[in-house]
Amino acid sequence: MKYESQKIAMNYFMIAAVLFGLQIVFGLITGAKYVWDFDPLINILPFNTSRAIHINLLVVWLLFGFMGGTYYIVPEEAQTEIYSKKLANFQLVLFALIGVTAIVGYLLGWTWGMPFLEQPTVLKFGIVIVALIFLFNIFMTMMKTKKWTVIQGVLLGGLVMLAGMFLFGIFFMKNLADQYFWWWWVIHLWVEGAWELVTGAIMAFMLMKLTGVDRELVEKWLYVEVGLVLFTGIVGTGHHYYWIGTPNYWLWWGGIFSAFEPLPILFMVIDTLRVVRERKTEIPNRVALSWAVGCAVMHFFGAGVWGFAHTLPQINQWTHGTQVTASHGHFAFFGAYAMLNLTMFYFAMPQLRGLTTFNQSLGVKSFWFMCSFMGLIALSLGIAGIVQAYFQRVLGMDYLTTQEYMKLWYAVFWVSAWGFAAGVVMFLMDFYRLARARS
Repeated sequence: MKYESQKIAMNYFMIAAVLFGLQIVFGLITGAKYVWDFDPLINILPFNTSRAIHINLLVVWLLFGFMGGTYYIVPEEAQTEIYSKKLANFQLVLFALIGVTAIVGYLLGWTWGMPFLEQPTVLKFGIVIVALIFLFNIFMTMMKTKKWTVIQGVLLGGLVMLAGMFLFGIFFMKNLADQYFWWWWVIHLWVEGAWELVTGAIMAFMLMKLTGVDRELVEKWLYVEVGLVLFTGIVGTGHHYYWIGTPNYWLWWGGIFSAFEPLPILFMVIDTLRVVRERKTEIPNRVALSWAVGCAVMHFFGAGVWGFAHTLPQINQWTHGTQVTASHGHFAFFGAYAMLNLTMFYFAMPQLRGLTTFNQSLGVKSFWFMCSFMGLIALSLGIAGIVQAYFQRVLGMDYLTTQEYMKLWYAVFWVSAWGFAAGVVMFLMDFYRLARARS
């Protein structure tokens, strides 16, 4: 750690880790509703509420991780302290209060809008304020920089896009087709636009610091990432437009142009590992490197391969709205963004605590537990979705009868979810051990 203000990242990481744990708790509660016919929580925490909390906790903890990662990276890249630590801390408290208020509101039935964006409008305006504070603080810090870098530019571009796209999700429209059209401008262009840019910049920084490879090597892939996001990411929004009354050309454009965004990050990691092997570089932080490599691989297969496979219109007409979508969602979000944050935690925390070495065994175990069981979660939900598409969409069985044929795979999913939760518990134990460690 070179700059005092990098310590701001610690509090963001701590809150992100807590929310990650809570997300898993609500995920297990939601999963139980698939497996067990009797639901003792149905009048307290019905499926739609537990699902909303599970999904929104995902988004919020990922954003806390991105923000913390940005506050760690920018001082080193800009070679200066953060413009205002007070603003950064105020932003953290305000965002945390909004998150807690939203969860309490969901439990009380205060929802407005569509999935991922159920927050009441007043809270959405609060989120806009948080985003503006964050952007102002980061931009003013970068204005003090001695030399602009590609990492800074891509990161700032991703953050501006992330904040700007959220504006399309604030207002509710009476026409459902109109609502869905603009809703995807938030959800898709966040996940396959803004977040991809943020991911690329953070991954480039970490690979450079972890392995000592030249800046030029990782930054060349960032240029490719920007090009693909601006082209395939934006045009790929069309794979959500198939069945909402939009023109037929989206069937081809959306199906073809949505699978390539993960490629630059995968190639960045492969290229970096090639240089590491050639130079025979020793990397002390093996757990962070494991998460980084795993992130690139899982990102490619979860978001790219699996996403492309079921968003082709010829397939999507049968699988749309089935558990195949849930399979892709779990696989892609974990591989692309959860693993990125976990990489950042394991990279930055030892630096923030001044540790040159630390026990990595529990971190490695949590890595293998989470990756293995997430693979089983994606597989079981994917098979359940195929069963659902065949019996319900092809044979024409009713929804409830079809669910009976999916029970076996729901059970596999449920057991896998507990295995994944065990990996999360290992991570949390290891994370808070690192947080308390002293050099």
